[in-house]
Amino acid sequence: MKTLLSSLYRNDCKLWSHVLSTKWSTNSRAYSSVSTINQNVVNETKLNSKTIRTEAKANWIPFSRPRHGCFTQEMPQLDNQFTSDAFLQRYLQRVLPKDMYNEISGDLTRFGSRVATDVYELGLECDKHLPQLVQQNAWGHICNDLYVCDAWKQQKVVSAEEGVVAIGYERKYREFSRLYQFAKLFLYAPSSGLYSCPIAMVDGAAKTIESLALDKQPLYEDIFERLTTRDTNRFYTSGQWMTEKGGGSDVAGGTETVAVPMGRDMFKLYGYKWFSSATDADIALTLARIADDEGNVLQGTQGLTLFLLKVRDDTSKQLNGIDMIRLKDKLGTRQVPTAELLLDGTVAHKMSEEGRGVAAIANMLQITRIHNAVGSAGSMRRIISIARDYAQRRKAFGKPISQYPIHMQTLARMDIEAKGAFMLAFETVRLLGKQEMGLATDEDVLVLRLLNPISKLFVCKQALSTISEGLEAFGGQGAMEDTGLPVLLRDSQIFTIWEGTTNILSLDVLRVLSKTGGEALRALRSHIRSRLELALNHAILKEEAIKVQTAIDSIIDLIYNNPNVLEAGSRDLAFSLARLFIASTLLESSCLVGSTDLDEITALRWCKSQDLTPFLTNYGLNYYDKNSIENNYKLVMESYNK
Repeated sequence: MKTLLSSLYRNDCKLWSHVLSTKWSTNSRAYSSVSTINQNVVNETKLNSKTIRTEAKANWIPFSRPRHGCFTQEMPQLDNQFTSDAFLQRYLQRVLPKDMYNEISGDLTRFGSRVATDVYELGLECDKHLPQLVQQNAWGHICNDLYVCDAWKQQKVVSAEEGVVAIGYERKYREFSRLYQFAKLFLYAPSSGLYSCPIAMVDGAAKTIESLALDKQPLYEDIFERLTTRDTNRFYTSGQWMTEKGGGSDVAGGTETVAVPMGRDMFKLYGYKWFSSATDADIALTLARIADDEGNVLQGTQGLTLFLLKVRDDTSKQLNGIDMIRLKDKLGTRQVPTAELLLDGTVAHKMSEEGRGVAAIANMLQITRIHNAVGSAGSMRRIISIARDYAQRRKAFGKPISQYPIHMQTLARMDIEAKGAFMLAFETVRLLGKQEMGLATDEDVLVLRLLNPISKLFVCKQALSTISEGLEAFGGQGAMEDTGLPVLLRDSQIFTIWEGTTNILSLDVLRVLSKTGGEALRALRSHIRSRLELALNHAILKEEAIKVQTAIDSIIDLIYNNPNVLEAGSRDLAFSLARLFIASTLLESSCLVGSTDLDEITALRWCKSQDLTPFLTNYGLNYYDKNSIENNYKLVMESYNK
């Protein structure tokens, strides 16, 4: 019986071998491993221009690896992110002295290659291997062990040795140092596995120490040097531990942490930090209320003081009175360890004057918001860079998708948005560099103050929609996590929230207008007008330049004649100012030496393809009057009975 079954099985194999080789002769090797009985025959299969050689096996062997067909999609390739970005190169050539550009372009070219290769691979690893917290060991001992992957640790080395923070404080290139630093960040952020987040906080901490003139005091001098060094063995990272359970943007109303004096500007902190970014950092900045001998504290903004603490003891490496409660389970920026922390006697040093904590963190926020804007602009450029390469490699209905006008129109619209975002972010950086070197005019300072919240809210918001559109350019692959693409969208959603949501920053724009008595807005108008001068004498661009100039004048007239519309219209106002400022920079750039026809096309499309002034448009539709505001509430709350 056994002999009969074996014989039937062998005959069956031979039969199906014959059928398959006859019916599917052109594709048999793509779908089956069945071969002739001659074990010395070598099969050769062509897959994507590669020859795969496999030794044939006897047809009576019933085991075989599956073959899934001969089609595989070419992966999109990431080019050198500096040399493949002509817009970035032209901008730097335009604003930097020629000898400086020639000096740094080599470094940017080298780094542009790194962020497309080894650094990019590290970033992908960070997204695959997320932080983990082990609070106690198998024997019940509290250990608070925070684990991050090796790629995350290596990103710390990369960011230090590349000077992603250091360049801004070495100031080798004076007022242009910040442009050089943020050009590297622009390239680095999308490949950093979100290590750009702690880097933003490092820069913010360094800026705060320097602005408060603490960098010459022994304690702060050492920390400042570590925050701004290229020495990978000494480099410190910093966290921001501001948010508490009742807080969010309302730090004045939500901060409960108390600080008990120890003497000589040292305190012990007791409180619960609800959202502590970069929990693995070396130091952190945090807010607390100083208590008197009876435990009384002053509420409100006036009661908040800024403190600096070391996360671990320098010698023992034990946590500094900190209990890690849990890691946050976030939609995006999951690579960054963010935890709820209990501070129970955490030793800290008073940084600001008592009650001046909120004013002190303004220095930090100025920097971290710019990091948000530049990083988001970098992510916009990254998705376009990958999508355009994919458009050449992906074929549909017989030809590359780059040959379909509708597809290229979509990518071109994304490209215009990305260039506008870039100009807003980098012009804010340029003004920062001038301010830090004492070269900014009074107008520059006012414009920078206004552009800081505008650039963050606008660029981050546009990045979210642009990256979402970009994922569609890959079809179903855009939704596959193992492509490394969806993380760009998830992270971009967090950027719209971190350091102030769109609405909070829109209200911040109003605060700038109020605190400067409207001078900041007048300074912005003057700035925009000066940038339009060349375009006003350009035959093709003149019409758009006049439109922009008229629009900024109309906005100022509306505000001064109807100030009551500002709160309801603050978001539209912020977007209008962003779009008009970008329009002026693009129009000016099109007229300068070294510009190309594409710069002119970019400027015209920016001005013609969208509503530059939603503030004026919606005012004209009565969307800011009392009746409309009441209707907003009714629309949202209809059938809501609680």
